[in-house]
Amino acid sequence: MYPQDTSPVFSCLLLPMASHQMDIRILSIGTLSAHPLWDERHPVRTGHSTTTLIQTNDAKIIVDPGLPAPALKARLGERAKLTPDQITHVFLTSFNPECRRGIELFDQAQWLIYEKERESVGVPIAQSLANLAQAKEEAEHAGHVFDEDQEAMFTIIQRDVAVLSRCQPAPDSIVNEVDLFPLPGFSMGMCGLLLSEPTRTTLVCGDAIPTTEHVHEGKVLPTCADRKLAQESFKEAIEIADVLICGRDNLIINPTKRGL
Repeated sequence: MYPQDTSPVFSCLLLPMASHQMDIRILSIGTLSAHPLWDERHPVRTGHSTTTLIQTNDAKIIVDPGLPAPALKARLGERAKLTPDQITHVFLTSFNPECRRGIELFDQAQWLIYEKERESVGVPIAQSLANLAQAKEEAEHAGHVFDEDQEAMFTIIQRDVAVLSRCQPAPDSIVNEVDLFPLPGFSMGMCGLLLSEPTRTTLVCGDAIPTTEHVHEGKVLPTCADRKLAQESFKEAIEIADVLICGRDNLIINPTKRGL
């Protein structure tokens, strides 16, 4: 069950354009299934990523399509008067399933992911699929069948492999003024996007900076693959960006910046 936006004013924020060449919109504000800084220890909601739309003269880029395809299609029309076939690129900040739930909606777009992320998740996923395929073959040979949970897992991993196979390594610059900004730690290939405008710099952070509370408390998610690396990435993000688009929250003005 996915929550409906209850406030159209805050559900989609458009950054006033410092340049006519770039338009940055939050299509859907994400959420953590369990927010550790709200003292939540177990999932209490369906987690999904914040989905951002970046429009330039050369591209229309969706970042982290975390909602199911029907919901995301509706948000795209409501917030930007666009249809899925108009999107030119999809970029994943990580291969977290909650960041790519609706990716198949954009079947005409180029799917991109940071090369290190693609490499770090590719081998484990392929191995998992091979192991399950072998187990299924052995079970069938012995006259047994996979139970429902095993079949569901097999289907999920097959989809993961198909999605990752289609994701191409992203170039350092997707288009002019939209550049990769590696933020390793949450995952080893975690990567944001740095959006350069004449009067400010905006960073799409993904789960490297998940929520407003994490910004103000200077904390990273406890589920990080490498906590020390994640803390270093957090510090770099805070140092460079004027505006932060959090991975599971809204966009915020960097509290360390003044005069914005």
